[in-house]
Parts: sequence; structure tokens; C-alpha cells
Amino acid sequence: MRRYQRSHEPVVWSLFGAGGMVAAFLLPVLILFSGVLMPLGVVDSTALSFDRARGFAGHWLGGLLVFSVISLSTWHAMHRIFHSLNDLKIGARRLRFMICYGCAACITLGAGVLVLTLQ
Repeated sequence: MRRYQRSHEPVVWSLFGAGGMVAAFLLPVLILFSGVLMPLGVVDSTALSFDRARGFAGHWLGGLLVFSVISLSTWHAMHRIFHSLNDLKIGARRLRFMICYGCAACITLGAGVLVLTLQ
């Protein structure tokens, strides 16, 4: 009987896929509002004032959304960077893995702490 080695790939690919969905659907809207419509004066600039943004992130549902956008986008980006470095054969595979996914885990942890301090 052949024994298969356990892999981290299903977890990483699910985070990559979820991050891809966030990057495809939420980030363009956020960029459109905060980077284009507000500076042009189409949207009232008080809509994204510090107090309103803090109030939004201070609510549990808003905090969950902010955490999801930050962490899932980070996992998506780091997975792409990891496989790009793999294709270019830069560095040792284990070192690339530790750096890319370690950074994603640290940023996720930091985002969680940030959101929890706003609660």
C-alpha cells in the first residue's frame, strides 16, 4: 500500500482562492471610491472620514470585513509571489515557503490584533 505524504496545499489554495475573490470583487470598488470618486468630488469626502471608518471597523461585522479584505488579499499575494519565485528558481523552496507564508501569517495576525483593538 502506498502512503501519501500530507500537504499544506489545500489550505493554501483555499486562502489563495478566497483572496482572489476579494481582490477581484472588493478591492476595485474600494479603489474606485477612495482613489477616484472621492478626489473628484463625486462622493462626499465625509463618507470615508476617520471617525466613520473607525466606527465601521469598530462594529463586529465591519471589523470582520476589514480583517477579511486585509488577510485574504495578503494570502493571495504571497501565494502568487511564492510560486513566481518558484518559477524563477530563486532561493531554496523551504526558505521561500517560510518567508512568503510567514509574512502572510504575521500580517493576518497583525490585522486581527488591529481589528480587535478597535472593538
